[in-house]
This record gives sequence, structure tokens and C-alpha cells, in this order.
Amino acid sequence: MSTVSDHVTRAIAAHVDHVFGVMGNGNAHFLDSLERATHVTYTAVRHEAGAVVAADAHYRAGGGLAVATTTYGAGFTNTLTALAEAVQAHSPLVLVVGDEPTSGPRPWDVDQIAMASAVGARTYTVGRADAAATTVIAIEHALTYRVPTVLAIPYDVARLEVGPVPELPEPRLPSPRAPMGPFAAAAVDDLARTLAVAERPFLLAGRGAWLSGATDPLGRLADATGAVTASTALGRGVFPRSEYDLGVTGGFGAARAMELIRSADVAVVFGASLNQFTMRFGDLFAPGTHVVQVDTAPAATHPHVGGFLRADAALAAEALVAALAKLNATPSGWRDRVDAAALGEQDPGETLASDGRLDPRSAAVRIGELLPADRVVVSDGGHFIGWANMYWPVATPDRMIMVGTAYQSIGLGFASVPGAALAKPDSTIVLTTGDGGGLMALADLESAVRVAGGCGLAVVWNDRAYGAEVNLYGVQGLAMGPMMIPDVDFAKLAEAVGAEGVRVRTLDDLDRLAAWAATPPTDRRFLLLDLQVSGSVIAPYQLEVIKVNS
Repeated sequence: MSTVSDHVTRAIAAHVDHVFGVMGNGNAHFLDSLERATHVTYTAVRHEAGAVVAADAHYRAGGGLAVATTTYGAGFTNTLTALAEAVQAHSPLVLVVGDEPTSGPRPWDVDQIAMASAVGARTYTVGRADAAATTVIAIEHALTYRVPTVLAIPYDVARLEVGPVPELPEPRLPSPRAPMGPFAAAAVDDLARTLAVAERPFLLAGRGAWLSGATDPLGRLADATGAVTASTALGRGVFPRSEYDLGVTGGFGAARAMELIRSADVAVVFGASLNQFTMRFGDLFAPGTHVVQVDTAPAATHPHVGGFLRADAALAAEALVAALAKLNATPSGWRDRVDAAALGEQDPGETLASDGRLDPRSAAVRIGELLPADRVVVSDGGHFIGWANMYWPVATPDRMIMVGTAYQSIGLGFASVPGAALAKPDSTIVLTTGDGGGLMALADLESAVRVAGGCGLAVVWNDRAYGAEVNLYGVQGLAMGPMMIPDVDFAKLAEAVGAEGVRVRTLDDLDRLAAWAATPPTDRRFLLLDLQVSGSVIAPYQLEVIKVNS
């Protein structure tokens, strides 16, 4: 006889291969059923927030629908920051949790539905008669709206016997590419005429363009217009012709590349929200640039947008290529006069900073030279996020994963590694984190080492401070004490859970990374580099933030 938990697990198993979680009273029967009766791999992490983070990273790295699980009460409340991040990042995720019994709350129960709603996640509660159907509805909601849902199993319902698992319907999902209507088609024709006469066309793409599968049509559009291209931080690598690509826009971009973008006369943006960092706080485009945004959002997402086309990025790009062909348009030739590679070069920095510690720029350059080409970079939040984005290019957008930045949080880095590692098992997973976020996430250092093994590498930018706060508030004269962190030996912490740790004080110490990268993954351990970097070198994007806040 099957139980309610069996019904839930069978419905979930029809759509996923991996579940991440922490076991407790509220999800014990669910996990028992998952382990015994399905093909799904369960990966344990050490903190409930880490369960959601690992599932989120697994989705972002191309692993499909994300599923995490925790117990009720404290187990659930521990997930809230990670759940809020997944909401902000539009990650389709199902969080399976225990919940108060149907007889009413116990002293340790809280209103989990209200808490989930407060961060933007909807809750579905299974019952004795509808467990499988409710699970399918929760999955359907997550995939349709690209948002986390919470699937709650009341404590006194989880092990009730309810008969065989019924035939499960497939979730009803909207078409991934809604066809363009007549207004959008007319807008395409108008935009094609604009691009046909543009002298300096520029194309910018974000993660939405990647999700729509727009790489090939965007490449053909760039060829047809002779446009220079660039991407957002989460869209890097979306354009196929790297020789004409300026890299990432905003504060992560090279200064000369950003100057060139300001000279564009027409800029078309595909699948990017144009947030403050991408837009350099409004300074990305010159006032005379005609900016057109192509997105599935209801309306333009930045006041500098002069024209808006609501459409799927891939369909719009294909339609623009066809419209330009009808006009017999010829490429502008602008990109042939531009040395994109030279313009995209970043400041190499100095060997050591003025205080004798590592210059993070030169360390980032050297690490970028040594990292395996198949890398997937997962990033925590903090001042250091600029270095990986500026100096460690990746092949495709699903290889640069920034869990935490959507919600402006830190401390989600180590738990991202298991999710990315299982989604990309043949790649090298590289974590970039700060000492503040690294300490906050320390519970899942063990998870990262255990799951990624010799395919995993962590780089800790250890400046003995909460760098972003020092840069923003220390310069204003606020007390520095709360912004500082005592010297922590992350290398020894890594060794305690089975990794190899190296304290890096000079660029020569990075020779160990060279040897590690040259060794087959089966013959090496997870490597953690504890970079003793200077806090006196401020990332360019942070300088923009300081300027705005001043």
C-alpha cells in the first residue's frame, strides 16, 4: 500500500533526477520513499539554506527543475534567504517541506505559508486524497512562472496509506515561444529599418536570450548588421562570434569597451532586465543612443529605453534577420573597424598592493590563465564578485552562476558547488567567495568537498574584512570595527574536511594551481586557495556604487 509520501515522490520523480536537502522529522517519510522507490539521487547538504542553494545552482547550471527538501519549523525558516534569492532570480524550484499537523499548530510550528508568501513563493499543501495531483500542480506553477513553490506535507499526513499512485498528468505549460502578434511584427519591421541605416549598431543580450535559445539567430543578426556585441554578467558567451564581442557590460566591463558602447547610435537589448549594474547606474549609453529593448516583460524595464518590443528573444532576432534580408540591407562595417579583444582587456594590476598583500587583479589574471577551459564558475556575493567576472571568461551563460546577487545576499557560495557539480559532472567547478561569505557558508564546505571532489576548486578572496561595507561606509568615517574579520586560515579549514588547502601570499604560490590543473581529477583532491589579498584595491563596479552613494 502506498502512502501520501509515496505519491509525492512518484510525482516528483517523473520530472527530476536530483534532490538536495537536510533530513528532519517533517521530511523523513518523503526521503525514505525517495530513496527506496525512485531513480532520483538524493544529495545531503549540511544547512537548510544550502539545500535550496544547491538546487537553485543545479537549475542554473542546466540541470532542469530544482527540488530541495527540509523539515518544518526551524528547518523551513532556515531556507528563507535562499528561497528569496531563488524568487528574485526566477528559478523554477520546488521546496518539499514538512508542516504542522492538520489538527493544528504545535508550540514550535510557525505560519510557513505566510513566510513563504512574504518572500514571493506560493505554497501548496498536500492532502490524503490529492497528494500526487497537488504535487503536479506545484511543479506546473514553478515551471510556468519560473518561480519557487513550496510543497507542504502535514506531519500527520505523511505516512497515511492512500492506495496506488494514480496515473499522473503532465504539467500544462505555456508555449516556450509565444508567437508574435501583429503589433510586434510591425515593430520588427520598424526596428529593421532603423538597423539597416545604423552606422554603429550594438547588440546586448542577457540570460533571457540564452534561455530562449537565441544564440544562433543573434549571431546571424550581428552578421547582418555588422554590430558590435556584449552581454550582461549572466549572459556572457551568448553571442557566437567572440572576436566582435566586448564581454560584459557595466562595472564588470573594461573601461575602453564601455567607452565604445557609448558611441553606438542604435542599441538593441535582448532578454536583459537592464538593472543598475548592467546600465552602470544609467551611464552605459550616451543620451543620443536609440535604445530598443526586446523582452517578454510587460513593458520596458529602464527609462533610457526608447522603443520596446514584447517578444521572445529568439523569435524576434529571427524576424529581424528576415526583415533585413527583405530590405537588402548590408552590414554597417562598424565591427570590422573595432579591435574588440584589445578594448576588452582589463587592468592587469600590480604584483603586490601597497600594503604588501596580493593585488586581486594580478591574482585574478594568473588564476584565469591556469583554470581549466571547461570551468563552471559559481559565485557568492560580496565585493570580490568583480574579479571573476572581469578576468575569468566562461564559454556559455550556464557556466557563470551567481547565487546571491539577485537578493544582494552573501553566504550562499559553498552550497552552490554541489548543485553545479551534479549538473555539469564533466566540468571543473570553481567557487569564488569572500572571507565573510565563506565563513557564513562554512557548514557546506564539507558538502562542496564531498560532492565535487577532484573536480572542485574554491578561491577565497581573504582581505580580513567585509570589503563592500569598508568601501561604502568606512570611507564615510563610520566605525571600522564591525567591518573587520580576524585572520582566518581557510586552507586549514579545508584540510579538516578532506580538501587540499593553500595559503596564497605571492603569485608564485599559484604554481600549485598549475600542478593541480595538470593532474587528472581522479588523482587530486578538492583544492581551496586562500588568497591573502589587499583591501586597498577596489573593484571598478564598486567604485560606481561608491560614486552613486556619494
